[in-house]
Amino acid sequence: MLTIRDLKMSLGGRTLFEHASMQVNYGDRVALVGPNGAGKSTLFSIILKTLQPDEGTIERDEWTSVGYLPQEAEALAEETVLDLATGRATEVPRLEKLLHQMEAAGAVSSPEYLEAHAKHDALSDAHAEAKAKKMLVGLGYRDSDFDRPAKEMSGGWVMRAHLARLLVMEPDLLLLDEPTNHLDLMALLWLQNYLKNYSGALLLISHDRQFMDEVVTQVYEISEKKIIAYTGNYGDYLTQREANYDTQLAAYKNQQKEIQALQEFADRFRAIPSKASQAMSKLKQIERLELIEKPLAPRKPFRFQIPPPPRGGQRAISLEGIHMAYGSNKVYSGLDLEVERGERTVLVGPNGAGKSTLLKILAGVVEFQQGERKPGHNSKIGYFSQHRADTLDLEKTVLDEVLASAPALREDEARGILGSFMFRKEEIYKLTGVLSGGEKSRLNLVKFLVDPPNLLLMDEPTTHLDIVTVESLTIALERYEGTLVFISHDVHFIRHLATKVLHVNGGRVTAYPSGYDYYLEKTGSSDDARSALTSA
Repeated sequence: MLTIRDLKMSLGGRTLFEHASMQVNYGDRVALVGPNGAGKSTLFSIILKTLQPDEGTIERDEWTSVGYLPQEAEALAEETVLDLATGRATEVPRLEKLLHQMEAAGAVSSPEYLEAHAKHDALSDAHAEAKAKKMLVGLGYRDSDFDRPAKEMSGGWVMRAHLARLLVMEPDLLLLDEPTNHLDLMALLWLQNYLKNYSGALLLISHDRQFMDEVVTQVYEISEKKIIAYTGNYGDYLTQREANYDTQLAAYKNQQKEIQALQEFADRFRAIPSKASQAMSKLKQIERLELIEKPLAPRKPFRFQIPPPPRGGQRAISLEGIHMAYGSNKVYSGLDLEVERGERTVLVGPNGAGKSTLLKILAGVVEFQQGERKPGHNSKIGYFSQHRADTLDLEKTVLDEVLASAPALREDEARGILGSFMFRKEEIYKLTGVLSGGEKSRLNLVKFLVDPPNLLLMDEPTTHLDIVTVESLTIALERYEGTLVFISHDVHFIRHLATKVLHVNGGRVTAYPSGYDYYLEKTGSSDDARSALTSA
């Protein structure tokens, strides 16, 4: 289906790939992994022919149709959600124009014509609209959303509609770049189950290790300018990569010992006439060796300890009779909630149910119409916003932002902590306003580290973080001595941290006094996702 041979690609003076090869066959489910900046999205662009490599070949079977979901996309003009999911407002007209142009040019047997025709047929099928509606429902839309202008909705909801359109088309090869970033847990479970049964091949980039463990059967890692193949899911890849590293390191060390022994013999006896020929033979033996490069150690989670926060009272915070509405949209009516010291609570529920609003009420950053918010004794609250810039001074540098968070912190200590979070040298002098989403997330984490609250409220803290940083954060929060309330769609993160689940839906908050798997068992949520898949 897709074969890449001897690929070489350089961008900005840096070589991303050299003699890199990979293959995707029909029915494969492949994850592409590697650190941020390794070239994963660049490889997608090469496959999609929007970038030309310096060297190498990319071959696709002529009958193969490709669908691509980027990390971000916007709604255009006045198209509705259903227009976007069926493609009838923009995608179908674009395909029709392309087909007419190729027909006029006599290119009706070209792979491009065949692919465009297949996509047009899928979107023009009599059942396409019904199929699109089922996809939209599976991804969390209500029937009443279908005729809403897509541009009125958030970027995350627009991305879901784009994803629905791809699933309606059912391309032979589906390229997904961070498909879970904008999904709530139910939509993620639905997509996860759908992709397990998808008829075509799948190539995805993701920082959600649980999602990859459930979906993929092969992993390609971009490392040291090569693309290295591993069999199995993400967990299998980690095991194999560690074993490969140990084997390569042992081979490297053994060869270095051999070279050292040969060199010592030559140095010792080259000046002795009777031994000179043997000494020269040893040197030539070194020259003939095919040198083994020292392998790059796999990047592992960096371990950092959140200092003990000030001790608070047994009741961390409580809400009594909270009424909250945005205009005519009533979110909560008479909500009561109590959070106890030491609890690690995850808020789950569909998008739009009020999870982020509840977190903001707890944080004291939104005004409600009625009721009382009561922080506990000696409460010190930290709020990690989904919109990272909300808690940053965009005119401060990275270093100044950290120093302002903890005035007693020395500059050298701040530099050391920032270095652990991958802020290197000149990067600490960047203004926070120009940071990427991942950099803003890491900077906010550093701020909590240097001045820890005893009640930590976190809204999607793993978004924009790579897998290693997520694992580092997980390890730190497992040892955190304060109280944690958080929202996340990262199942691996939730399973390791949550000791209590609050299900938020329809203005009601239902407590499940145990972990995420207990919640799934009691609510049958995974069964709901499977039934949604069946209906689609």
